[in-house]
Amino acid sequence: MKTKLLFLSFIVLIFSCTSNKNSVDFIEKATGRYYFNADEIIEVTFNDNHKLLLKWRDQDLEPLKVNDSTFYVRELNEKLIFNSDKNNIELAEKREHEGEKYIFEKLKKGEKLPSEYLAEGNFEAALEGYKAIKEKDSLTPVIMERNLNKLGYQYLRNKEYKNAINVFKINIELYPNSSNTYDSTGDAYARMKDTANAIEYYKKALAINPENRSSKRALEKLTSKDEE
Repeated sequence: MKTKLLFLSFIVLIFSCTSNKNSVDFIEKATGRYYFNADEIIEVTFNDNHKLLLKWRDQDLEPLKVNDSTFYVRELNEKLIFNSDKNNIELAEKREHEGEKYIFEKLKKGEKLPSEYLAEGNFEAALEGYKAIKEKDSLTPVIMERNLNKLGYQYLRNKEYKNAINVFKINIELYPNSSNTYDSTGDAYARMKDTANAIEYYKKALAINPENRSSKRALEKLTSKDEE
């Protein structure tokens, strides 16, 4: 117990002796947005006192400075090493990484994530972005059918109908043989009271999978209304 307390005291002493201020040159090179994964970022900024700050998943984080290029993030229990010459951030090696190297590349000026293009309503740019992600790594959770479907329904619940339909149509492009992607698009049109398009997409879902019960029920409901 004594040994552990001495070690912790030593770590605190190191941090307290390290200035939180960073050089102007480091600030210029480090400031920016870095890929955390293919469709998520870590944003690096500095406050008026030249202290490094992070924004990640709607959290404002204040890393502890270890040295001029290394910062400890308590919330992640990770050390970030800034490689200014390579324009990236690297996680310091530790046992839990099991020999894997984790490197976060810096985004170019003006570069955006597919999800950011989606939020802007830029369907073509978002589609190209997700296609590029799938081509590079088809197993990444970012472009998994169920995850995109979940994102589409989030937009739908918020009544952001155009964005919801864009997500579902991107899912169709990525997974054209999935009945569920067409069924979800039908749901979006049905929510918008666009009966003609809703029927069209439910029929497409059933053409792929005649046993899709969700599409069957929805189609029966819509067509029975038309007959009344």
